[in-house]
Amino acid sequence: MFNTIIFPVIYGLVIFLAGMKVMEAALGSWAGPMLSSFLKKATSSPLKGMLFSTGITAVLQSSTAVTVLTMGLVNAGLLTYERTLGIILGSNIGTCITTELIGLQIGQIAFPLLGASILVWGISVIAEEYKLFSHAKANPFRSAQLLALAAAGFAMVMLGIRVMQSIGPALEHAGLFGWFIERAAHNVWWGIAAGAVLTALMHSSAAVIGLAIALAAAGTLPVGIGIGIVLGSNVGTCVTAVIAAIGSTTSGKFVAWTHVVLNVGGALLFMPFLPLLQWMAAAISADSGAQIAHAQTLFNIISSLAALPLCYLPVWKKASPR
Repeated sequence: MFNTIIFPVIYGLVIFLAGMKVMEAALGSWAGPMLSSFLKKATSSPLKGMLFSTGITAVLQSSTAVTVLTMGLVNAGLLTYERTLGIILGSNIGTCITTELIGLQIGQIAFPLLGASILVWGISVIAEEYKLFSHAKANPFRSAQLLALAAAGFAMVMLGIRVMQSIGPALEHAGLFGWFIERAAHNVWWGIAAGAVLTALMHSSAAVIGLAIALAAAGTLPVGIGIGIVLGSNVGTCVTAVIAAIGSTTSGKFVAWTHVVLNVGGALLFMPFLPLLQWMAAAISADSGAQIAHAQTLFNIISSLAALPLCYLPVWKKASPR
């Protein structure tokens, strides 16, 4: 059991999370210096804030990074509370890019992509060391190094998914997943609870949803339960924001708890419509893994658009803590 289930899960998650961190750090170094000033300029309205946050979260591959940075700007008095509402909604949409890429099941290109990325990174380092194009005003090799590292991180994410995917047959044979599926089939709260707890423990909804996609693609996890895990992961991801709120200003705490209310409220509102969400995902793709990725995207887009009009209420300016 250890060799066929526990070790592959731990090993795959380590590779997955390491790849996420490499990708996040590389893209953060590439785009991060411009992020703070851009956030202040792009939040003049909730819609602009949502669109900008969607794009920047897709680039950084981390809704947590954007949320925590937003809390930091609010704590520093550089951003008012009402301007953060659109950012929070957009961060939920932008993070779907990762799971959509995972849902494409392109793991077979992981090794070639990793090799090519390391090669490009190595060439860029050597070129920078020998000061090629030293006459140029900007250093083109620095950006090449960071983007190559980001691509290498994404390749590691794909490798981690492939490793985790390998436990499907062992789980089926052991009957462990059957026990869980039997209960979740009668009560989707089991799936939601599993998604929330695992995401809270790992601080990565992408890792949990990626595992669900891998198991569904292997035929071990029913799509309906996987969608329940998606809803739960959106609840579990709030834990990081709550932790970041410790020691924050009143405004920073408001940002964290707004994030909690929006994610938990969205999950509760979608509960009666899970069969409809599954049908919509199935209409887009016949692949089980891709359906879970599409369900997450649909859930976050619909929830964010439904909540967007509420961000324009004048009560936020009056209620905004100082």
